[in-house]
Amino acid sequence: MAEEIQVWDAELAYGNAALQAAAPAKTAPPAADGAEPIWCVYQVAPASGMHIQHAFPHSAFEWRCAEYGLDPDDLDTLLDVVLYEPYLPDLGDLFAWQDPAAAAILEATRELPTCWTPGVSDETRLQAHLERIAVAKRHRVLITSAPRTDRQGALDYVGARRTAPPDPLAPIKEQTRLDPVRVRSRRLAVDWIRAAGAAPVRPTVGLKPSATFVGTQPAIAPPEAPG
Repeated sequence: MAEEIQVWDAELAYGNAALQAAAPAKTAPPAADGAEPIWCVYQVAPASGMHIQHAFPHSAFEWRCAEYGLDPDDLDTLLDVVLYEPYLPDLGDLFAWQDPAAAAILEATRELPTCWTPGVSDETRLQAHLERIAVAKRHRVLITSAPRTDRQGALDYVGARRTAPPDPLAPIKEQTRLDPVRVRSRRLAVDWIRAAGAAPVRPTVGLKPSATFVGTQPAIAPPEAPG
């Protein structure tokens, strides 16, 4: 039977950003990078009282769109995927058989294609991954929302001047709008890895390795396959 995991809150933070040197200036230099958004979903397992802080980069949403063809506007499905993925056992874990839930998930999903399986459509990859998530829900965990009154009580107890929203994932759902350019760039990366892993590939504007600008350059011949 799946263990219940309750969501209590969600919060936005950001990664490192080297801005101290630029602080006296009016703006950050063009090459400045960092401050990538990071989400943390606060969870509790009622049966054990265990507290879980599931932190993940905002870019996880972009990557899942690129890898599985998920709709960037379908945030409910994206959240479902990202929140349940940590509960999917690793195929290479030699001790997974000692965990009945993990063993059941592996048995049910072993033959499903991954995002890297060659010759598979986006729709097939997506349905396979959604099936993994569904199996994790049946055998390992079921993520639910903690009662709003309890969440409000916790906020009041710690002195947070906030009102608990009806949905504890509201901070993510209300603020997230995926950038189509970032999704597209990640799809370019995924497409290149898939194509280059199958055979030598001639780079084009729409299919190329990282940091490559094809433009109007002469055609680049692919490397010869080893004889």
